[in-house]
Amino acid sequence: MILWFIGLSGSGKTTLGREVYDRLKTRHANTVFLDGDELRAVFAADRDKDAYTVAGRRRNAERITALCEMLDRQGIHVVCCILSLFPDMQAANRTRFSRYFEVFMDAPIEVLQARDVKGLYARAARGEAGEVVGIDIPFPRPEHPDMVIASSGDTPDLAKLAEQIIARAAL
Repeated sequence: MILWFIGLSGSGKTTLGREVYDRLKTRHANTVFLDGDELRAVFAADRDKDAYTVAGRRRNAERITALCEMLDRQGIHVVCCILSLFPDMQAANRTRFSRYFEVFMDAPIEVLQARDVKGLYARAARGEAGEVVGIDIPFPRPEHPDMVIASSGDTPDLAKLAEQIIARAAL
């Protein structure tokens, strides 16, 4: 099964994804955690001059999806946290993987700019960073997520949310 966490930078996908992974790993040893930012470094996909353009982001998303597919074929559960801004790839995931469960971490850009965990939105506002999804690059809301988590309020009960996701995904 592939658990696919989608959301803009700062929406909480990695935080909640890690909580889900920690809980799943105790039940299913054949579970791995993949994070889009970490995989960029692994694949050296953050070094090209066009790494953060739409084309560069597409290449990176294709690499991550291919890795998920390889792990899925081996019977490994994957918790994958990625921006996932390509609706055609999201749709293809539903047939590409043995089982697919999509979680959309939904937060308005204004909340994410105020939260700005990585300082990304502030750098974009100062003109120090371009090609920022949600600012320069449109972020299409996922069309058919299996679950939507409103992540714009107070700190959620991660344990409770993780258990809800695991139950809904039937893991």
